Amino acid sequence: MQINSVEEPISAIRISQYPEDKRCEFLLLGRSNVGKSSFINTLIERKNFARTSSKPGKTQTLNFYLVNNAFYLVDVPGYGFANVSKENQKKFGIMIEDYIKTRENLKNVFLLVDYRHKPTEDDVLMYNFLKYYNLNVTIIATKYDKITKNGRAKQDKIIKETLKLNEEGFIPWSTLTKKGRNEVLQIISDYLNIEKI
Repeated sequence: MQINSVEEPISAIRISQYPEDKRCEFLLLGRSNVGKSSFINTLIERKNFARTSSKPGKTQTLNFYLVNNAFYLVDVPGYGFANVSKENQKKFGIMIEDYIKTRENLKNVFLLVDYRHKPTEDDVLMYNFLKYYNLNVTIIATKYDKITKNGRAKQDKIIKETLKLNEEGFIPWSTLTKKGRNEVLQIISDYLNIEKI
């Protein structure tokens, strides 16, 4: 898939603000600082289109990026150690849950975890939460290039065992080398083709 156009995101904090055009949507989830903005920028081949920040918790709304006038990438606030109040974290949780429970055109969730570390308790809770709602989930293991070749089999095993992955998708990802980009675009393409039948 060639990325020809990306529009500035539509930001929403409630259901009434979501886009109403029924295009396919792909949700991006992950703890703060896992690299969601870098993931978006690499996927759409735009530098700094999604703002990256060294400060966790910068994203505070649902952001709908319209790509190729065909589908949305939906970026949401990161979970975990974001430097935000408990009250705001609760608001983020409700906002994400409202989206997941009501969005019929949500096709797949890309759950980002840090390849360098064992998935956190929050990662496990989020993955189980998504599976509870019978959503299609692909694990994106970011920062793949930070681990040496010798250590990768061990990291694969740790992540898959911690999340209890069966046949679910697992894609090692590197913003540096663009590893995983084609696989993610293929997943999106497959859903778009299904929708045209």
